[in-house]
Amino acid sequence: MSDRHHEPQAAVAGTSMGGAMDLGVDEAETLEKKPGPDGAGPEDRPRSLWSDAWRDLRRNPVFIVSALVILFLVFISLWPSAITSGSPLKCDLAKAQEGSQPGHPFGFDGQGCDVYTRTVYGARTSVAVGVLATLGVAVLGSVLGALAGFFGGTSDAVLSRITDVFFAIPVVLGGLVLLSVITSNTVWPVIGFIVLLGWPQISRIARGAVITAKQNDYVQAARALGASNSRLLLRHIAPNAVAPVIVVATIALGTYIALEATLSYLGVGLKPPSVSWGIDISAASPYIRNAPHALLWPSGALAITVLAFIMLGDAVRDALDPKLR
Repeated sequence: MSDRHHEPQAAVAGTSMGGAMDLGVDEAETLEKKPGPDGAGPEDRPRSLWSDAWRDLRRNPVFIVSALVILFLVFISLWPSAITSGSPLKCDLAKAQEGSQPGHPFGFDGQGCDVYTRTVYGARTSVAVGVLATLGVAVLGSVLGALAGFFGGTSDAVLSRITDVFFAIPVVLGGLVLLSVITSNTVWPVIGFIVLLGWPQISRIARGAVITAKQNDYVQAARALGASNSRLLLRHIAPNAVAPVIVVATIALGTYIALEATLSYLGVGLKPPSVSWGIDISAASPYIRNAPHALLWPSGALAITVLAFIMLGDAVRDALDPKLR
């Protein structure tokens, strides 16, 4: 019997139809590889949108830089005494408008207050207003938008008309009117105003995402199997519709910080003795020629903070949007 010679470049594998197909060596070796301990090879494990997004974010230098800046801002907001030992309310008129000195690297403002200490403590107010207002806007807007998009009909039409009314209100003008009659020195009136005028944008985003998600086959299959409306909305639709809400809310957070500073600058947001970058910018504006440092440092801190959150939102948007991959 003659020897049968095998071609090293090819192999034969059976098909599910009972036939055979020629495979290259690499393909044949791939079929022979055994699965890992969990029953699947490392390349066969399905990856979710969130895992892919996190992998992309870790490789994005824009995300890394902005996240480090934001972490530093959160740290000094929680523990400002870690980098400054002074009090933001301790002022000495004898040192008004003086420049940098040992122990006071940013100099003094028009009231003789240490600019460095007030800049550090001002981060607490800005971060608190931005985070709390964003949470309120995201929760309220997401709930109303999701309900309107899921049920449709009259509720959807009513919500659409209400959002149109709120979109027609100028933000700054609305703040001047509503906050001018409030005498509280806390951050809550400002947060409440931002939530009041900020939820329509998130609501529209959530509504559109829910309308798109509820038309998918897996939602229709779950409905055919008898899933309740609450289960459909919470277990099947919400996890797949929350990504655009997170992106818009992250970008809006920086906008809300800038809005708080603007309202405080105009005198209707936070008021002294509260410490805010907007208050310091307003107080330093008349002395811009004699003491520009008093305006430069809080303005720079505000600009860096807003830019960091906007950059973070852009990075998150690029990671969560499959169309940009």
